Amino acid sequence: MARPGSRPIDELIRLAIIGDGAAFTELWDTHISSLRSYIRSRMKNLDDFYVDDICSRSFEKAFRQIRTYDPSKSQFNTWLMNIAHNTAVDTVEQENRSHKRYVSIDQEDFSEEDNPLDSIIRDEDQVQTEKYIEGLPELYRRIARMRLVDGLQYGEIAEETGIPLNTVRTRIRRAKAQIDKMKSEESI
Repeated sequence: MARPGSRPIDELIRLAIIGDGAAFTELWDTHISSLRSYIRSRMKNLDDFYVDDICSRSFEKAFRQIRTYDPSKSQFNTWLMNIAHNTAVDTVEQENRSHKRYVSIDQEDFSEEDNPLDSIIRDEDQVQTEKYIEGLPELYRRIARMRLVDGLQYGEIAEETGIPLNTVRTRIRRAKAQIDKMKSEESI
């Protein structure tokens, strides 16, 4: 997989293990295309934003875990693909959990399954969600409220705020992560 004129993968790995960021950047340059292709082939329903996000997260994990890489067990590319696969699965599961937790709480038309207890729970959830949103840094607060309370779609938020769509997605993801952290700290 090494490009002509570049250093051998073993040398780059050795240098990355001792903390050489330039070597790790060269590993990135050498493997990013195959990693993107791998993720796209395995997770066909992901858009480019998520593919790039998973690639970045995967390389971050690989950089943090580079000392655990054992060339006698697998090639670097295989090790990296394994990290990417696990990262992709985690990301998709996290998004699915987020969508289940952040359902539109403004829903006016109740189904037959709704009962007064469901309405009370929904109202309490809205109050809690708004409390958590108020605890967010200003950078995330408005966008989180637009998504989690007003129920706007990412594209609508981007259009209304003039912020690029990928930035909106990133801020919402980070806001949700911070809200989850606040919830977990509260439950301790």
